[in-house]
Amino acid sequence: MMLYRKHGLPEVDEIVLCKVTKLYPNSVFVEMLEYGNKVGVVYISEVAPGRIRNLREYVEIGRQIVCKVIRIDPATGNIDLSLRRANSTQRAEKLEEIKQELKAESILKSVSEKLKKPLYEIYTQVSSKVMKEYSHLYVCFREIAAGNADLEQLGVEKNIAKELTAIVLEKFKPLKIFLTGEISLKTYASDGIDRIKSTLASIGKISSTITLTYLGGGKYKFILEDIDYKAAEKMLRKLEEVIEKFNDKISTASITREKSE
Repeated sequence: MMLYRKHGLPEVDEIVLCKVTKLYPNSVFVEMLEYGNKVGVVYISEVAPGRIRNLREYVEIGRQIVCKVIRIDPATGNIDLSLRRANSTQRAEKLEEIKQELKAESILKSVSEKLKKPLYEIYTQVSSKVMKEYSHLYVCFREIAAGNADLEQLGVEKNIAKELTAIVLEKFKPLKIFLTGEISLKTYASDGIDRIKSTLASIGKISSTITLTYLGGGKYKFILEDIDYKAAEKMLRKLEEVIEKFNDKISTASITREKSE
């Protein structure tokens, strides 16, 4: 069970992790796991596009789902959610966020066992200090692993900070994300070679973590590397913008992203 909790109400358009608790003919009731199990509802029209004959084909009681907040009534506290409006990228980001936070909490469990103190006591001590500066524990732990944060300076008790830092440095190494694909550049322009060189140079300026390998026939393999999924996706969009500018009446460019296994 995840210890991480947000206070108050979520915001409209926020992506939240939910657990299905009740099914009715035209709605799904869920608990929002990050908000102390506050209740939200997904109406049948927000479960999936098109006509739905049986909700159980899409959700079931006890299943965890990622939803988007679409309406909040502050007076009543009613929260309307959408399953279909949370796209695949948003779902992947949320699930990765939860996975990393659970990993961070497992490290706190190791500290609690080593210091022979209750987990909740350790969690409260650390989170009360860390979350004044960071949204999640794992974000802080990544910064510690990268040498950019210090628990004692954040106010964590010295003995806890020492044990926690040692485990974080061992277990919470920065993750690397790789986005790969293929670029095709073809042109009949008289200055075609220069245009291609200019486009490749523009790609190189996006980030030093993008590598290109010539495959022949105007095709190039690209590998985009980062430690943050959102940043990697942002770089990919910039890459797509550069490729799009190459297109005109006598030149064509395309980019194909390889699917992750």
